[in-house]
Amino acid sequence: MIISFWILLALIFYTYLGYPLLVALAGTIKNLFNSSEVPNNVPLPEVSLLIAAYNEAEWVHPKMANSIDLDYPKEKLKIVWVTDGSNDTTVQKLRNYPDVQIIHQNDRKGKTAAINRAMPYIHTPFVVFCDANTLLDSQAIKNLMKPFADPKVGCVAGEKRIRKEASDTAAGSGEGSYWKYESWIKSSESKVQSTLAVAGELYAIRTELYQPVPEDTIIDDFVISLQIARQKYHIQYRADAFAVESPSVNIREELKRKIRIASGGIQTTFRYPAMLNPLQYGLLSLQYLSHKVLRWLVIPLAIPILLVLNLSICYRHHWSMNGYLLLLLLQLLFYLLTATGWVLQQRNIRWKPIFFPFYISVMNYAQIAGLIRFCRQKHSAVWDKAVRIR
Repeated sequence: MIISFWILLALIFYTYLGYPLLVALAGTIKNLFNSSEVPNNVPLPEVSLLIAAYNEAEWVHPKMANSIDLDYPKEKLKIVWVTDGSNDTTVQKLRNYPDVQIIHQNDRKGKTAAINRAMPYIHTPFVVFCDANTLLDSQAIKNLMKPFADPKVGCVAGEKRIRKEASDTAAGSGEGSYWKYESWIKSSESKVQSTLAVAGELYAIRTELYQPVPEDTIIDDFVISLQIARQKYHIQYRADAFAVESPSVNIREELKRKIRIASGGIQTTFRYPAMLNPLQYGLLSLQYLSHKVLRWLVIPLAIPILLVLNLSICYRHHWSMNGYLLLLLLQLLFYLLTATGWVLQQRNIRWKPIFFPFYISVMNYAQIAGLIRFCRQKHSAVWDKAVRIR
């Protein structure tokens, strides 16, 4: 029992803190010996901005205004919208923009199918993927293109940021803090060699590297980037290429989104088991295990089991082992903060220090719920998107 306790504790520590610190240290050391900068005098290539949408009528005009204002040569930027089953006024509003290519079909098959359908129409050497409800920084596409000066780079991940004025709810504050943490890890991985995944809100790829994704794929962005990594190309991360998105309107909507992502992560793990083979993928396999598989399949179950083991150890030793008792109290404090966060968000009371442990607990619950959904085959590539703050 004690051995199991320490194994689980070590796994939790490694996943959330040990691995991020290890990869950050490795990235810092590598930069000391290889400080080459991306050249700034490389000509800007032609790019397609591909926006997948389903019933995004309220976002058409803000998104188009944002896209037109991007600091990128107009003659080199092609804007393409692919609408999958939209039955509102999305397509009608898009027709007010004559320079926009619209790829529409009435049947709704999900975002993955829409992207597969759109890619044969992309003839530029690079394509930037983004969501209709995210607004890009004016320099985002320029900064995404810079790493492609290295022919080994096949994909560049942008940074997702949560809109500040809407980030004081439990969902917003927790999501914002989580993405800062994720961005730190991705940035460190990128400095070592390659990050592993991208956020669907903003990323770019070499068009020629795109491979059609199975249409039942739940998290298309991760699989698209993973397929590029499997072709032995690097995925670079650019914090200065960012997209801004509003958070989910409440924790219930955020939980709906997280459960879907969790189910998709587990689907990907079982679909690409060879990614765990270090003989084939080297360092990338360690990253895949540490950054994704442990967090998806092991840690959500390890955390509650750790509490049960801790209680059992303390009880069997009559609460006399001070070290285990301290660890138990720390765990109980975490759960107390989680419960407090739940109560505060129910009452619309905003206190950011409480929201992060609450959000972590929600994420781990979502992973367990996503695993159950995956095992019951209840997942679908077509889903009702989370309601976000406007």
